[in-house]
Amino acid sequence: MRTERSLVVLAALALALTAGCGGDGNGGNGEKAPTTPETVTGSLEQIASKAECEPNIQTDADELRQGNCTTDDGKYVLVTFATDRGLREWINEAKDYGGSYLVGRKWVAVGDDKVVTALRGRLGGTVEAGSSHHSGGSGGGGGDEGHSGHHTG
Repeated sequence: MRTERSLVVLAALALALTAGCGGDGNGGNGEKAPTTPETVTGSLEQIASKAECEPNIQTDADELRQGNCTTDDGKYVLVTFATDRGLREWINEAKDYGGSYLVGRKWVAVGDDKVVTALRGRLGGTVEAGSSHHSGGSGGGGGDEGHSGHHTG
């Protein structure tokens, strides 16, 4: 159980670094997604292939597998799970870090809104939003140093 929780924290930290603190991009660009394909299933590599990504595997455990992807649409984290329950528990914890989540059956892709929207056009799935835990932030991109206060411990 401790190993699984550590994996959740590591994956969530990876997504926080990948997704950034943008969080204000929930705008209304509804004209780009007229139809959503049927939600894909499969292994991490099969889903990544459908997303046109060669994943850089970061975690390879029984409970979950995680890979980082970079495509023309941007960077994101792709995670597959052994169980539906594992997926839901991971999302419930990871949402505290913000970001946008594209959720399929036993998999999730995490990135900013633009990336998740583009992926949904290839992978199907349901979009879920993480918590908006930043109170303002008029800055632009910013670096990783802005994340130093995230859930340490």
